Amino acid sequence: MPKDTALAAPEAQTPATRGVYTDAERELLQQLQLPEEDGVPLESHYHALQQQLLAEVIHQHFKGRTDYFCGTNMFVYYSLEQAQGITEFVEGKRESAPYKGPDLLVVVGVDGTKRRKHWVVWDEDDRFPDLIVEITSPSTKSKDTDDNLKLFAKVFRTREYFWYDEEAGEWMGYRLQGDSYVPIEVNARGWRWSEVLGAWLGVSELPYRGWRYRWLRLYDGAGRLVPTGEELAAAERERAEQAAQRAERERLLREQERRRAEQERLLREQEQQRAERLAQKLRELGVEPE
Repeated sequence: MPKDTALAAPEAQTPATRGVYTDAERELLQQLQLPEEDGVPLESHYHALQQQLLAEVIHQHFKGRTDYFCGTNMFVYYSLEQAQGITEFVEGKRESAPYKGPDLLVVVGVDGTKRRKHWVVWDEDDRFPDLIVEITSPSTKSKDTDDNLKLFAKVFRTREYFWYDEEAGEWMGYRLQGDSYVPIEVNARGWRWSEVLGAWLGVSELPYRGWRYRWLRLYDGAGRLVPTGEELAAAERERAEQAAQRAERERLLREQERRRAEQERLLREQEQQRAERLAQKLRELGVEPE
């Protein structure tokens, strides 16, 4: 595992330094009314749960931090041509649109308290996502495993990209080197390290919200599963139950000790009373007790 797990924004990888937007383009981009959805369902029940699970454990992993943003199923607007194409599609002026809405994206070194309906690169200091995860399916696998590698590496310059196919039991992770991606090797457990998250990604069969799939999950640097809120609550209930059981055992032990002490006291009193009766009889017989 790499030693440096701190969140860090990439250097010299913004559209501004690469000359993506001209001043004229920026002015046009600011005037566009950007759609938030395309009206087409994007995921199955499992698909939505997997997105929610990853987002939940990422927030848990970064608990207390406000210098990152994690979004799910959110459009990314990254160029004038793309934004105009989507707008024209929504207005009925073209038959298709260049939507790009990753299942999950993470951007580090930004204001995490800012409310966002979509990720608009030119409104975010020209920042693209640092990490993207796609939950693939038969209909999207070709795009997720091929087309996205080119777009995210050469246009987005996204530092890490992961795709996961639960049905096929396949997944991959890539890290940007130069202008292309190189595969992230797995460790002995079959996990892949994310420098952006400072955590391992791996597959777990523990249930999530009562559903059993092979979930893509997070593990911290020590190899511990990053828990969901439900798992944290269950662990807290178990700790409370164990504490209550310990308290009850201690109470029973104290009660047993009290009873033993009471029995010993009664025995001493009985012994003293017998001794006093014996002494009284001896005195009545004219014998002084020793």
